[in-house]
Amino acid sequence: MSRSGECRDNAMAERCFATFKAAVADIRIRPTRAAARLARFAWIAVWWNRQRRHPSLAYQPPVTVEALVWLHDQAA
Repeated sequence: MSRSGECRDNAMAERCFATFKAAVADIRIRPTRAAARLARFAWIAVWWNRQRRHPSLAYQPPVTVEALVWLHDQAA
């Protein structure tokens, strides 16, 4: 990121953290740190990286776009 005061620099990170807090962190208190880590990992690895529809990817999940790129590379 660039200098402080640039409001658009952290927009993507702030969006990710806001979504995470609304979906995982603020729902309930986890009984152990291990349970909290597991919930955080599941949200990032399963939902954020594989299932969410991303507007800059034509509303396709990132894993789908990655598979299409891989297939295109294999065909070339």
